[in-house]
Amino acid sequence: MSLPSSPLAAPAFLRRPAVVMACGALILTLAMGVRHTGGLFLQPMTLDHGWSRELFSFSIALQNLLWGVFQPFAGAFADRHGAGRTLAGGAVLYVLGLVVMAYADSALGLNLGAGLLIGMGLSGTTFSVVLGVIGRMAAPEKRSLALGIASAGGSFGQFAVLPVGQGLITAVGWQDALLWMALGIAFIIPLSAAVTGTSARGGGVEQSLRQALAEAMRTPSFHFLFWSFFVCGFQTAFVMLHLPAYVVDMGLSANIGMSAVAMIGLFNIFGSFLSGWLGGLYSKKWLLAWIYALRIVAILALMLFPLSPLTLYVFAAVMGLLWLGTVPLTSGLVGCIFGMRYVGMLYGIVFLGHQIGGFLGAWLGGRIFDLSGSYEMAWWLSIALSVMAAALSLPVREAPLARLAAR
Repeated sequence: MSLPSSPLAAPAFLRRPAVVMACGALILTLAMGVRHTGGLFLQPMTLDHGWSRELFSFSIALQNLLWGVFQPFAGAFADRHGAGRTLAGGAVLYVLGLVVMAYADSALGLNLGAGLLIGMGLSGTTFSVVLGVIGRMAAPEKRSLALGIASAGGSFGQFAVLPVGQGLITAVGWQDALLWMALGIAFIIPLSAAVTGTSARGGGVEQSLRQALAEAMRTPSFHFLFWSFFVCGFQTAFVMLHLPAYVVDMGLSANIGMSAVAMIGLFNIFGSFLSGWLGGLYSKKWLLAWIYALRIVAILALMLFPLSPLTLYVFAAVMGLLWLGTVPLTSGLVGCIFGMRYVGMLYGIVFLGHQIGGFLGAWLGGRIFDLSGSYEMAWWLSIALSVMAAALSLPVREAPLARLAAR
């Protein structure tokens, strides 16, 4: 007996493309918005529990890593059984993780909640699952734009949820703030009824999952995308987790740090849309290279100019335009090269590279600070990695594999 793709029966109107895209974007808004509040909890939780920044950073780093490790499995499950059940199950794990994190009083409890459970929950509620459905739903000539619009939902969450998170911490304390956020994540369960897309035939020679994986492993472009996305993960996880603390260390207020992170999300709404639109007109690999190159300029400016609210907000605006613009371009390249049949799994594997980078960016940021009392070395490491990512983007072969010519 086949299992339903969603725990809820979806009325016909929920299958309309506009509704699917809207619900997918809202799911990403909630999942990514709550995830991006992690940096707001670093200082209050470490001060209340007497933890080091490295201890807290490691739990978020573990979250990033496990999010990546479980992402290919979530993508493969959604490719085969539909996204609805995957999203609902991921939301349940996400809620449990936030509750465990709220009551954690040891490193083990923090790693279980913030690390394992939220990491698993994110794998089932974010990009490979949602973008897989939207990518298959959209016509090829509109796919990049559709992916950009959906990705902007994650950016809007960063902008909209961060002030809510900071307000909750101020009003009710960090523990109750986590419980309120768990309630917000629970809304993903009814939304999953609309995002029920199942696997699509990829055209050309039909493949098994094992054959698709083997094909990707012997394709150089797949490895170039994996390691360039690794750099994106390192940079975004480091900035998201440590920028609020960096701002306070440099003498500015916590609200200014929160506002800067929220501004990254605001400008990334436009950046994701623009990236998706441009990806339908110009070479995606060259756009990726430009994104990584411009991040070098933004980080250098932050380091070389005296830190003031104006400097910080300009940095946040520029980084926001470049932030998740890598997502529609990278996922679009995976679909272009390998077809849409197993795009959830294949993009999930590339996303694992992103999350390995995220693990290192989150953890090393705290480790470097504890050892040196400064984030300067971590910023320079981000610059060096950006050079590598720009160079890796250029050799990507931006064309479908030969078997897809049989369409």
